[in-house]
Amino acid sequence: MKQYTLDYLDQLEAEAIHILREVAGQFERPALLFSGGKDSITLVRLAQKAFRPGKFPFPLVHIDTGHNFEETIQFRDQLVESLGEELVVGYVQDAIDSKKVKEQSGKYASRNSLQTYTLLETIEKHEFDACIGGARRDEEKARAKERIFSVRDDFGQWQPKKQRPELWNIYNGKINKGENVRVFPISNWTELDVWNYIKREGIDIPSIYYAHERECIERDGQLMANSPHINLDANDAFTKQTVRFRTVGDITCTAAVSSKASTIDEVIEEIKASRITERGLRIDDQQSEAAMEDRKKVGYF
Repeated sequence: MKQYTLDYLDQLEAEAIHILREVAGQFERPALLFSGGKDSITLVRLAQKAFRPGKFPFPLVHIDTGHNFEETIQFRDQLVESLGEELVVGYVQDAIDSKKVKEQSGKYASRNSLQTYTLLETIEKHEFDACIGGARRDEEKARAKERIFSVRDDFGQWQPKKQRPELWNIYNGKINKGENVRVFPISNWTELDVWNYIKREGIDIPSIYYAHERECIERDGQLMANSPHINLDANDAFTKQTVRFRTVGDITCTAAVSSKASTIDEVIEEIKASRITERGLRIDDQQSEAAMEDRKKVGYF
């Protein structure tokens, strides 16, 4: 009898599906945080494999800064419609209008950090006890400190030294009232793993992940998508370039890369040759050595 051996993508997929089912089994009101980026799209495919033909045991939740890439929002809405699943949207603009947070000013103004308030408010409003996200340990050193079940206190704060051990794939979802857990089913995946999985599964993703011609702003050695949401200064220069985006975030802090990779195979080869992580193209992560960790400690995903 021929013996079937799981390849590494099968193993990663099986682990992620197991984690998703653990969330459904251990929590009363989970949610899947969905940005329209490749990692959250991969989570949606994994959720389909974990729970179809039934409905997802959680809604999709998007924290909308109002400064998103248009292609990403269009893709989000099309995907949710095709899935027939519930979408919950928390708007940063609502928090600004109600003066709960203050819009940043200056050259590097961004709404990315303002998402934290809206995320915590959305969690409290809907009483979510677990939020599933697409963070991976290879993205950034603060991400590497995370457990798969990452406990947040009743203020939504993360304390890296108080995370629980996870031995033999045993995940402890026990929490006190007011606490919640962030869950990372693809923690052990790399950027390259995600792309290989997207290729294998034939998953559609937003067009901005592939090379396209775009008007950009050259700023501090980075290429930013030209947008009315970016505050310009005299040193910024406009240029038309063939670029793509490796990560999708707030348009004000997400840089593009010069690229001719217009197919998934070309993207995979480009990533293999790259010496810069995808988070290296996020301007907000470059503000300090501990920028991501500082944001996470106050509730950022």
